[in-house]
Amino acid sequence: MTHVVETPSTAAPSRTGTSVKLVGVIKDYAGQRALTGLDLEIEPGEFIALLGPSGCGKTTALRALSGLEQIDGGSILIDDVDVARTPVNKRDMGMVFQSYSLFPHMTALQNVEFGLRMRKVDSASRRSRAVEALEMVGLSALAERFAHQLSGGQQQRVALARALVTRPRVLLLDEPLSALDAKVRVALRDEIRRIQKDLGITTLFVTHDQEEALAVADRVAVMNSGNIEQVGTPEELYLNPATAFVADFVGLSNKLEGTVVGGVVTVYGQPLNVLGEVPLSGAVTAFVRPEDVMLADAGLPGTVVSTSFLGSLRRTFVRLTDGTIITVQHDVAERCELGESVSLRFKGRPVAVAPKQ
Repeated sequence: MTHVVETPSTAAPSRTGTSVKLVGVIKDYAGQRALTGLDLEIEPGEFIALLGPSGCGKTTALRALSGLEQIDGGSILIDDVDVARTPVNKRDMGMVFQSYSLFPHMTALQNVEFGLRMRKVDSASRRSRAVEALEMVGLSALAERFAHQLSGGQQQRVALARALVTRPRVLLLDEPLSALDAKVRVALRDEIRRIQKDLGITTLFVTHDQEEALAVADRVAVMNSGNIEQVGTPEELYLNPATAFVADFVGLSNKLEGTVVGGVVTVYGQPLNVLGEVPLSGAVTAFVRPEDVMLADAGLPGTVVSTSFLGSLRRTFVRLTDGTIITVQHDVAERCELGESVSLRFKGRPVAVAPKQ
């Protein structure tokens, strides 16, 4: 077997990370525009989540960055070098997908070694690095098991180890947890975040699960119809949504009719400040978070139609006299019975608004 000196792409990972920029990226499919001039900048070592509904273009953006899709316009910069025409195998990126895609005839260790074998890394180094990668994901004890002898979560850990063993400049994760059950999904997402921070590797994570995105990412980019509506920290997106789409998509909101005058929206007689710039006036839809509504001694009269205990809080649905149903999140000590008459008030926090449809 030929022994080779490792190139920088297979050398120890840099703690400084790699910068990534998508500038005006356009992608068409059969005359339909999937990406409409997308701009995104990822700082070295940053963990960015692309979040959005099905069909918004988030997986297309990831595939364009990886080289699996050729773009129809714009630039893709890795450390300020445009790689838009660089083949996928020359971009030095690790990829993990929803399907584990492990070779069934290989053990976990052999699966992890595979990328190094393709790079003609010598057998001793190959095995050492594969063992190290399996240890990183907590599977060194299962190195000799075949895929059918591993659980779904364990198979996805092997896939993650396989992506990391080549020490890529960028890690790409496309819905890697969606096929797993809830408890395994939470454990593995936390493990991915820990490993990413330990390695300092620049990471793009695609998901439609907002809880997942908000829990692990440094910043979240919310996509809609082929472009990005807002990029920000999880807190910024939730507390200060830049658009009505972000307010509606991230977290839960009560969509209530209101009237805007001079930067203040009046909803059911209560004035609330409007988030961000207010270029409109008149009839609007106000997005009021369930935790910004409270049960009160006096206020909007309504009837409890449903209530759920969710561990750290209760979520109660109240039908107002006009038929509108408002969701309230409140302390578990506040108990409501089905059919009970209650009163609601808004806590007065600023809200996002959109023109009434």
